[in-house]
Amino acid sequence: MTDLRWQPLARDTAAAEVIAAPVRSYWQDVRARLWANKPAVVGLGFIILLVLAAIFGPMLSSHSYRAQDLQLANLPPVFRLNQVGDGKLVYVNAGNLNIYEVDASGHVIGNIGGGRRDMVNRRTVWEIDGAEVALDYSQPSRGPVLMENGEPAPVWGRVWNRTYLFGTDQLGRDVLVRQMMGARISLAVAFVATLVNFLIGVTYGGLSGYIGGRTDLVMMRIVEIIATIPLTLYVILMMVVLQSGLISVVLALGTVFWVDMARVVRGQILTLKSQDYVAAARTMGAPTRWIMVKHLLPNTIGPILVTATMLIPSAIFIESFMSFIGLGVTPPEASWGTLTSDAVETLRTYPHQLFFPAAAISLTMFAFNFLGDGLRDALDPRLRQ
Repeated sequence: MTDLRWQPLARDTAAAEVIAAPVRSYWQDVRARLWANKPAVVGLGFIILLVLAAIFGPMLSSHSYRAQDLQLANLPPVFRLNQVGDGKLVYVNAGNLNIYEVDASGHVIGNIGGGRRDMVNRRTVWEIDGAEVALDYSQPSRGPVLMENGEPAPVWGRVWNRTYLFGTDQLGRDVLVRQMMGARISLAVAFVATLVNFLIGVTYGGLSGYIGGRTDLVMMRIVEIIATIPLTLYVILMMVVLQSGLISVVLALGTVFWVDMARVVRGQILTLKSQDYVAAARTMGAPTRWIMVKHLLPNTIGPILVTATMLIPSAIFIESFMSFIGLGVTPPEASWGTLTSDAVETLRTYPHQLFFPAAAISLTMFAFNFLGDGLRDALDPRLRQ
């Protein structure tokens, strides 16, 4: 008996012409490979959410990034509430030795003022609903303790701060709104600097690589000279001419940050200009501008996009560092660098104020690096199946 599994298949002439795999263009293939890269997709999603929050977040918030309320300074994002009087919930701020009334859902009602300070016994006393409520800070080792009629006030529980989701800073400003404004400024500086670097770097590097010879030698020596001067010195020189602020940082980044892009483009052009299609275009009398725009630059778009993506987190970090040391954005304007600088002063007492800007900088740099790695792999034609 013959095994049917080994019978020859019937020949179909029409089926022989069918292409098994779907035909996709280069950019469709790039998109498919990029979507298959999970870290790159997560990074892209985070960047989109960050941009939307930076643009629309301050508009939708009921708080202003400039508004100050010293009565509500240094509030945390999570309250540990005590119950005093006739069921009133209060939060004890161990940093400024004040108590705040908070409702059960986490909304801040206000600072309970009118306390009588007893400097001899190191405590502050309030009259709340007929009961004597005292904040005892006589023993620094144990921290301030809230007492009611001589007994420790019962702990009600923990609740999220619904009025200020990220808390407030030392001037009573909403940390969340200032975070979103900081994202707006940091991203704006990064994107503007990257756009300027893209235009200057691609043009300069493309011309240097295509012309070659002594022109290329001189142009690259200029790039090396610019790269050797520290960026901080550029910002200080800008501050001598202009005032300290956002414009100085943007101009400093725009004038010197393009050297990496120029080097990448020059290296790609040096490789591509010896290809046969470039020689054919020259033979047909195509001008230099046509060859650059139609033949060389489109074939370098992959490294250009990857380099531009990698320059954005570097620009964000540089802007944050400049603002941190006082050479960038100045208060009351907010950037991640100024938020970090302000939070360092209260690091021991209110560490959450440093956590949010530091986490924003770190996550943003991770997201752009993941996206850059994904673009590098997706744009590589050698990986096309």
